[in-house]
Amino acid sequence: MSETNARRRGAIDYIELPSNDLTKSESFFSELFGWTFQSYSPEYLAFNDGHTDGGFYVSDLKANTENGSALVVFYHEDLENLCKQVTNLGGSIKKEIFSFPGGRRFHFTDLTGNEYAVWSDK
Repeated sequence: MSETNARRRGAIDYIELPSNDLTKSESFFSELFGWTFQSYSPEYLAFNDGHTDGGFYVSDLKANTENGSALVVFYHEDLENLCKQVTNLGGSIKKEIFSFPGGRRFHFTDLTGNEYAVWSDK
């Protein structure tokens, strides 16, 4: 197995997220980050972000830190521009850009109500 294809023990290898509308999830993340998608059934949509694989499964539940959910945090160099893109695509800003030791970040919800964050060291 080559170094680039080797699996790392303990590394997050795949992530699955709830969505009450797979079409909205696909549209939002393909526009925002350029993710690619593969539908496996009416209830499951796989994605690749260029580095990590994952999927959305149909559920009325929402990933939200207020409910104790894990928070998926993305990286992007231009937080201000990405924040505008989120709202232009119909997402909502949950926490405006704020500083923390090592960088800045903001939280948002997608079109299905899941909460995410984006951070930058720029």
